[in-house]
Amino acid sequence: MNLTRDHLDIEDIQNDLVLLKDGSACLILEVGAINFGLFSEKEQEATMYAYAQLLNSLTFSIQIVISSKRKDISDYLQKLEERLAKTSAPKIRTQLTKYRDFIKAIVRQGNVLDKKFFISIPFSSMELGFSSAMGALGPRKKGLPLAKADIFDRAATNLAPKRDHLLRLLARIGLRARQLNSQELLQLFFDYYNPDLLGSRVILPKPTET
Repeated sequence: MNLTRDHLDIEDIQNDLVLLKDGSACLILEVGAINFGLFSEKEQEATMYAYAQLLNSLTFSIQIVISSKRKDISDYLQKLEERLAKTSAPKIRTQLTKYRDFIKAIVRQGNVLDKKFFISIPFSSMELGFSSAMGALGPRKKGLPLAKADIFDRAATNLAPKRDHLLRLLARIGLRARQLNSQELLQLFFDYYNPDLLGSRVILPKPTET
C-alpha cells in the first residue's frame, strides 16, 4: 500500500530543520513585509540598493518563496454584523454599514489574500563528506547516506552561521525574520500539501532514530 508520504521528498522534520530523502536538509525563515508603496522615492531607491547588496554579499544559495492564500474573513464579517445589531446610534450604524459593504465588495473581487514570505537555506548531501558525496554521484541507493542524527547535527552546524548572517542582512533593510521551529515547519508543509484541510492543526510526532 502506497502512502502519500512515500511520494514526498521530505524524510523527517527535527531540530527546526527539514531533512530530505537524499540526505540534504534546509532551514526556513519566515520574513516580514514592508509597505514599499508608502516609501518616498529616495526610500524606495535606498531599499532596492540595500536588497541588491544583500544578494551580492551572499556566498551561499537561498530560495525565496511567496505563499498567497485566499483569506477566510467570514468570522470577521459575522462580528461586524453582531456589532451592527447592538449599535443604536444612527451615525455609527451608517459608518459600520458602509464599512461592512466595503469589505464584502473586496471579498467578491477576490482581493483578500494572506501573503507570507519565506527564505530557505539549503544544506546539500554533498556537504556530508567525501564518502557521502561519492555515494551521491554513484548509482541511486535507497535510504539516507548517514544516520539521521548525524545529518541533523552536521546540517545544524553548517546552517547556523548562514542563518545568522542572513538575519543581520535582512535587519539592515528593515525586514524582521525568524527561523520556523519544527512544529511550524510541519504545519507549513501540511497546509501546502493539503489545501482542502486548511485550518486543521497537526501535532509533530516524537522523533525516531535510524
